[in-house]
Amino acid sequence: MPKQAKVVTRQKVWLSFLAILVLALFCAAIIYPSLPGGFPGKSFFDKFLPHLGLDLQGGTHLVYQADVSEIPSGEREASLEGVRDVIERRVNAFGVSEPLVQTGANSRLIVELAGVTDVNDAIRQIGETPLLEFKEIEEAEPVSLTDQERAEAIKYNQEILTKARSIAIRALAGEDFASLASEFSEDPGTKDQGGDLGFAKKGTFVAEFEKALFDDLTLGQITPEPVKTQFGYHIIKKAEERIESDQLEVRGSHILLATKNEEFKDDASADWKNTQLSGKNLKKARVEFDPNTGQPYVSLDFDSEGKDLFAEITKRNLQKPVGIFLDGTPISVPTVQEEITGGSAVISGNFNLNEAKLLSQRLTAGALPVPIELISQQTVGPALGQLSLQKSLMAGLIGLLAVIFFMIVYYRLLGLFAVLALLTYGLISLAIFEAWPVTLTLSGIAGFILSIGMAVDANVLIFERTKEELKNGRPLGTAIEEGFRRAWPSIRDSNISSIITCLILFWFGSSIIKGFAITLGIGILVSMFSAITVTRTFLRLAAGKFIAGHLSLFGIKRKVE
Repeated sequence: MPKQAKVVTRQKVWLSFLAILVLALFCAAIIYPSLPGGFPGKSFFDKFLPHLGLDLQGGTHLVYQADVSEIPSGEREASLEGVRDVIERRVNAFGVSEPLVQTGANSRLIVELAGVTDVNDAIRQIGETPLLEFKEIEEAEPVSLTDQERAEAIKYNQEILTKARSIAIRALAGEDFASLASEFSEDPGTKDQGGDLGFAKKGTFVAEFEKALFDDLTLGQITPEPVKTQFGYHIIKKAEERIESDQLEVRGSHILLATKNEEFKDDASADWKNTQLSGKNLKKARVEFDPNTGQPYVSLDFDSEGKDLFAEITKRNLQKPVGIFLDGTPISVPTVQEEITGGSAVISGNFNLNEAKLLSQRLTAGALPVPIELISQQTVGPALGQLSLQKSLMAGLIGLLAVIFFMIVYYRLLGLFAVLALLTYGLISLAIFEAWPVTLTLSGIAGFILSIGMAVDANVLIFERTKEELKNGRPLGTAIEEGFRRAWPSIRDSNISSIITCLILFWFGSSIIKGFAITLGIGILVSMFSAITVTRTFLRLAAGKFIAGHLSLFGIKRKVE
């Protein structure tokens, strides 16, 4: 005997109906953000706005030519993919929504930015290449000062010493040390922090400075006489002490007044030279905060090659500065205190949180693997897209009305249930498009309209099977369940084959084909839900004595006794 379909209790049917109703209302709220004033969720739903593609919304269309002449032929495709990834990250970081970046023939890259009409701004965002470099001091032959220059340097340094002593007297007299540092200090790294150096252990500073801070001063004490180092005269204050990992750490502050070299010219004693470490070795950049000062800084993580290079650089530059340059400008020049083998570095400076975030975004976006040249730019207006959209929607509306008319005339009450299920299907699909979000192009809208017909097709199979069962004398409830059971294999197999086709189109197709595949695939999945769950729930609710006695409402002439 054939397997009998299980009849579901009325209570479960009503619970399913309520769940479908709640889902439909939620989807409607997402699709229509213009809710009545004062609705508490309006601000939440307002963020769900239609996402239209370049062909419908207008925007900027850019074509770049990549120079791969110096790239080995076997690596060119990978290099172009690297360029595409970098451009995509860069555009996303600058807030341009839904960018389309794809590689084309002859080493070209196509960039479409829907909604962007400022072409120059788009080009700037995409084309700027932040050049991150790590440089070290290249020692040069010192150039001796003339007798006159030496005398001038000595005189200048004496004046600096006098000024430093005057500031020290004011600090010792109780004047606020941080205010004095902010006003007089010439150390750009600590000036805006009131001279605060943070906690440090022995071996961090030059010998003269370290002796004063760790050995000569007690807590809260200020050096009565300025301390001379290679950088100038320091007024030092010892603020705090602590033990970390069995080592003494001291937090100090200082006021630096820079001096001139009395033997050699300052501008001829050294120069910056490039190391092999650059932005190409950067794996990640992120914003963090100094736990002592609360100031933001940018933390850098290098790849395996960069980790080794950075360890070598810090090893050979102990107690020497290493410059971090962005686009040729030094943004941080820290002095190396110890060899760093962990593969990370820090960029600190006098920047605020927004500046730190912007720097982090630019560095994370990275440099382009190969040079690119803009060869075509076009601003696409939305006028043609609006016309196409209006015609497509009109065609879809006419088709929908025709389907509704046919279903109701031919299937009667069953057709009405199919229409209600179709409306539910539409609400769910559009809500997914907006909440995902899916960028709707003209081809994407075509995919959605096509999926409407496929949704009705599943209902046709179910209704015909149900009518066959009724004609064979089955009770209405049993006929409905048996009709769904017998129609399911056909619905399942046809939709699975269609989904496989969508996956192939998405994987191998261009951007236009991908939009069609996405909307069609979503529509197929939702149509299976609407046909198997929504339509079945409506039919189960109708399976009462009255409907069972009037099967003509289903297009059946057999009269049930």
